[in-house]
Amino acid sequence: MASSLMQPPVWIDRYAALERLAGQLLREAQVAVDTESNSLYAYQEQVCLIQISTAEKDYLIDPLAIDSLDPLAGVFSRAEIEKIFHAAEYDVICLKRDFGFEIHHLFDTMHASRILGRENVGLAGILEQEFQIELNKQYQRANWGRRPLPPEMLAYARLDSHYLIDLRARLEAELRQRGRWELAQEDFCRLENTEVPPQENGNAVWRIPGAHDLNATQLAVLKSLVQYRDQQARMANLPVFKVLSNQVLFEIARSLPQTRPALENLGMLNGRLLQRHGDALLQAVQRGLREPPLTRAHNPRPSDAYLTRLDALRSWRKQTAESLQVPSDVVLPRDVLEWIAQSCPATLEELRGLMNTIPWRFQNFGSEILRIIRP
Repeated sequence: MASSLMQPPVWIDRYAALERLAGQLLREAQVAVDTESNSLYAYQEQVCLIQISTAEKDYLIDPLAIDSLDPLAGVFSRAEIEKIFHAAEYDVICLKRDFGFEIHHLFDTMHASRILGRENVGLAGILEQEFQIELNKQYQRANWGRRPLPPEMLAYARLDSHYLIDLRARLEAELRQRGRWELAQEDFCRLENTEVPPQENGNAVWRIPGAHDLNATQLAVLKSLVQYRDQQARMANLPVFKVLSNQVLFEIARSLPQTRPALENLGMLNGRLLQRHGDALLQAVQRGLREPPLTRAHNPRPSDAYLTRLDALRSWRKQTAESLQVPSDVVLPRDVLEWIAQSCPATLEELRGLMNTIPWRFQNFGSEILRIIRP
């Protein structure tokens, strides 16, 4: 049973208080967890708030005020304590990236809902359906790095973890009743092993929409413009899109303006942006024109045999998902599907090795999968 909302959440912004809380949490069987970050307001996003709920209390932890969150490491790594998230992947990445936490024994209420074939898997919709609670999501895109956080943001934050323990109990009962508990456990284990994406390594230019339509000279200029924007964003501690949009960079790279009037005639920059960035953008264009033309290494085309297996597996997965009334990746995750198509196992034992992290799926679908790729 969730604690009463009449009881205010406990604010933790001192190391000593965090140590005491960690000691208490180590005695819990279950804790609900959520995080809030400032991705829309900073160059490098960071976790700005951690919400943890037990059956008795809600806690709001301020990582911006505490030098180290090491006392929580044992809570997240201890397998005897179940950590309950909703849409865990992003939270897991953030907790690993910012604090080096390892998470063991995870339950994800969103993934459980998807495995059950529910249409509405957002937290707000689920809470309304299960608990008749209306969750106001107006602060979902708020600046969680501001301090102090106003009372209405604190009230919003606690609700993201407050009901998860009760919700988890309801979802487990349904998963077991429908024979999908072991399937859910496979996905929870996969989520625990989510890796932190690598830092940008010069490929940002290819993430600009339309980049593949530019020639090699234009691409070199686009790369120079992207580097300029990144430098400005880093100095101002802003997300890159708040400095200059992708569309602005693309149009400048496509048109290659050499003069201030030519830049102005693009109609992409208002007066403030022209005053702030105009000369520097023209300099970035010139730097790009002096660079060697930029081309992208082309990956070799996959073999026809691989593509045939891939299409067959996708078709089987879609049909199976429709019969189970679940999303396709619940039947077989995309990375495993592609790995099977690439490896083309000849026997069930070989296929078992490829599906060693998803034994329930192998047991239930292995023979079908082998028939699909070895007709």
